[in-house]
Amino acid sequence: MGDIAPRELISLADEEGNSVTVNVLGRNPGWSAGLDAEIVVWTPFVSGRIDLVLSTSKLESWATALNRLDAGEDVVWMEWDRGPSISIQLTGERDCPEVVVEDESVSMVTVRVPLVPPDDWIADHRQRLHRVMNHWVPTLSA
Repeated sequence: MGDIAPRELISLADEEGNSVTVNVLGRNPGWSAGLDAEIVVWTPFVSGRIDLVLSTSKLESWATALNRLDAGEDVVWMEWDRGPSISIQLTGERDCPEVVVEDESVSMVTVRVPLVPPDDWIADHRQRLHRVMNHWVPTLSA
């Protein structure tokens, strides 16, 4: 790990070229308890990005979401916050997992990305979260 700050909190992608990532960009200059981040959607048809701010509580709620996904439940992450939300439906409209990125508060755009992540994706994302929290949370003030 060294001194390199972990960047990818979420990285869901498939062999068809569909992906949804959440990248941590660094500490938020305007809020000492927040991290600047972005959601990036990429498909052969549509792509885009949106800014968001992550807090310790949002990172902890991602851990809860991963536990629910591991138990076979669909989740919505950041549903009640201002800004975008991410839904993961294990069996979506096309009989495969789907990630839905929704930005009701600003652009009012919703993007549904069907993708089939690798078998170990939940364990991989727990490790990503662990690395992000170990590196970034100590730098944030409550």
